[in-house]
Amino acid sequence: MGGERQSAICNPQSAIGPPACPTVLEPERASGTTEKVRLAPQCRVLIHNDDVTPMDFVVLTLMEIFRKNAADASEIMLTAHNSGIALVAVLPLEEAELRVDQAHSKARTAKYPLTFTCEPE
Repeated sequence: MGGERQSAICNPQSAIGPPACPTVLEPERASGTTEKVRLAPQCRVLIHNDDVTPMDFVVLTLMEIFRKNAADASEIMLTAHNSGIALVAVLPLEEAELRVDQAHSKARTAKYPLTFTCEPE
């Protein structure tokens, strides 16, 4: 194939003859080219305090859905409890929306009004 160069990864442990070298084709890159990488917009996920949702349910939700460890989940829960709102995570927009939807679904299934929101970073 044109526009490709060969690079070899050799196995010096070959028993007989020259080292076994499988050939891997790699695309050539023009020197001095720059690629613009488009980053997904980031979103701040916030949790809002309510007087109904049990604290242990909040901590469990933060651990299961937002992958927080027990100490971080407890700290986020207490911050929301004392301040009314707390930062949970900064995530790419699609991932943030997915996790917020999962958390809301879990809370609604358990009949709790637990609320998370996303705001642009």
